[in-house]
Amino acid sequence: MDLENITMVTEFIILGLSDKPKMQVSLFLVFLLIYLITLLGNLVIITVTCADPRLHTPMYFFLSNLSLTDIFCTCTIIPKLLRIFLSGDKTISYAGCIVQLYLFLGFVGTEDLLLTAMAFDRYAAVCNPLRYSLIMNHRVCVLLAAASWIIGFLPSETITASVTHLSFCASNVIDHFFCDLMPLLKLSCTDTDHTQSMVFVVAALMVVPAFSVTLVSYTYIVSAILRIRSAEGKRKAFSTCSSHLTVVSVYYFLGLFMYLRPASTYSQEQGKILSVVFMTLIPMLNPIIYSLRNKEVKNAVRRVIGK
Repeated sequence: MDLENITMVTEFIILGLSDKPKMQVSLFLVFLLIYLITLLGNLVIITVTCADPRLHTPMYFFLSNLSLTDIFCTCTIIPKLLRIFLSGDKTISYAGCIVQLYLFLGFVGTEDLLLTAMAFDRYAAVCNPLRYSLIMNHRVCVLLAAASWIIGFLPSETITASVTHLSFCASNVIDHFFCDLMPLLKLSCTDTDHTQSMVFVVAALMVVPAFSVTLVSYTYIVSAILRIRSAEGKRKAFSTCSSHLTVVSVYYFLGLFMYLRPASTYSQEQGKILSVVFMTLIPMLNPIIYSLRNKEVKNAVRRVIGK
């Protein structure tokens, strides 16, 4: 019998973050709060960016796309997790699990490319301020955003298709809080080398070039900032990039550590902790780090509320 083309389970059991009944209510409240803050913060960014003409700039255009990605990614994971905490129903259908994996990987890939586009935007703003409006015109911004959404989902289709050819015959219990890639590979009873190789190929073709563009952009940015003579000029120039650099550093550190390693070295508990930060805290903090501390956004919120 060819086990590689047979799926022996029709549903999975997601263990979640804790099996202690007393912890479920507390975890539900914590993640509900994170979920609501994430939705509110990112919706504020999208709303004020669309409503206020003063924010119709490339930086806020990409920020609104990033916020949309964070909302979709969060909605892919947290509602099911909240249901597990509240009802105790830990089952998810095989098809539901595959869809969750596909959407998660797709939104992560899209966010990766959007962060790269934002790095290029900051490079153009700092290193070519006189030509900035020509370089980052409306057409270029729309093309970069559209390419991020389209290309970001291509690796997800490939990897998810590979996962559907794996067999899960020994167990259907996922020791995680959603259908993440590494727990599924760990659970499979067939050879996962092909899928793992595909992940590394995707990293080589998309993640590494995106990271390289970001790294090169910030190399030029730092070099340009250091050539500014006044301390105030350096501070203002760096303030336009520091938030993005912070998010990019955390994003790539966690992402590369989570996925670019063999499944045999994967630790379930470690994976849960990293995924919680990657999937819940980063989308919640992005609006705060990027924009909610920005005077332009605060003033835009007041104007929108005033209307």
